[in-house]
Amino acid sequence: MARDFQRRLPEASQDLKQKDSIWQRLHIDLPLLVILLSVVAYGLIVLYSAGAGEWHYIKRQSIFLAMGFVAMMVVAQFKLHVLERYAPWLYLLGVIMLLGVMFFGVGAKGAQRWLDLKVTRVQPSELMRIAMPLLISAYLAKRQLPPRFMHVVITLALVAVPTLLIAKQPDLGTSILVATSGLVILFFAGLRWRYILGAALALAGSAPLFWYVLLHDYQKTRIMTLFDPEADRWGAGWNIIQSKTAIGSGGVEGKGWMQGTQSQLDFLPESHTDFMIAVLAEEFGLVGVLTLMVGYLLVIWRGLWIGIKAQSTFGRLLAGGVTFTFFVYVFVNIGMVSGLLPVVGVP
Repeated sequence: MARDFQRRLPEASQDLKQKDSIWQRLHIDLPLLVILLSVVAYGLIVLYSAGAGEWHYIKRQSIFLAMGFVAMMVVAQFKLHVLERYAPWLYLLGVIMLLGVMFFGVGAKGAQRWLDLKVTRVQPSELMRIAMPLLISAYLAKRQLPPRFMHVVITLALVAVPTLLIAKQPDLGTSILVATSGLVILFFAGLRWRYILGAALALAGSAPLFWYVLLHDYQKTRIMTLFDPEADRWGAGWNIIQSKTAIGSGGVEGKGWMQGTQSQLDFLPESHTDFMIAVLAEEFGLVGVLTLMVGYLLVIWRGLWIGIKAQSTFGRLLAGGVTFTFFVYVFVNIGMVSGLLPVVGVP
């Protein structure tokens, strides 16, 4: 009887073994992929209207999306320990490229943010959006958590170097977002509240320094415009006035696809990039905006769920940090377009 049990047990266990799906073998989270593709499809519909029906914008954005999809599939095949191992090198490459921008950068619209590689132009600050959370996650994952004071200081130094280099270009919006992508991981690592309170007090105390020393005149103008856009309605306040007009005129159900007056008559600036939410609000109304918000919330929920299920400290910190950084980008753009935050050029 015992011999028969031993002979049949492997067959039973083999039958009970569940085969991995193709998505599991590709290391792709199917629910997250479906949500992202849904948001992308929705975005392309709005982009067609924001671009006044020109297929040029759709084709270009589709190419970028295809490149992003391929990059996602490739990166997903790497084990987490590989990403952790090469995170410092990616960060170092980003810092070197940012230094290169200072000496050899290409300028446009009053800013020097690009490197001309002959074949194409690259913006190193975009690389730091990925390199920063990777490095901070890798660094803190190998230390005792919650992080000790010295580890907090080192982390802040690692965040400060690229942040200051990007701010000097000048690109205040991107520098703040890159800094956030590193600081949020420090928070997820269990940063003690006394450090957070101390940092908040130090930041409040240094506000005059930022205003009188670090901020450029146009950046000060953007902040002042937030409180009184009507003071320069034909200049600095034009963008936000037209954006709020578009959002308000959409009402609950909107004017209809490609029926928006602010966007179709070119009153709304940067309608196909920074102010695209305003186009959505005007043409699809509150219902359309809430639909998009639900999509974004599902992306954030799934990203945090993946972080909770991660089996390593590095995986948890990285998933949580990248997801929260995505939330900050959404929050800043919507706040900017609706007049709750200064215009910082975050698409």
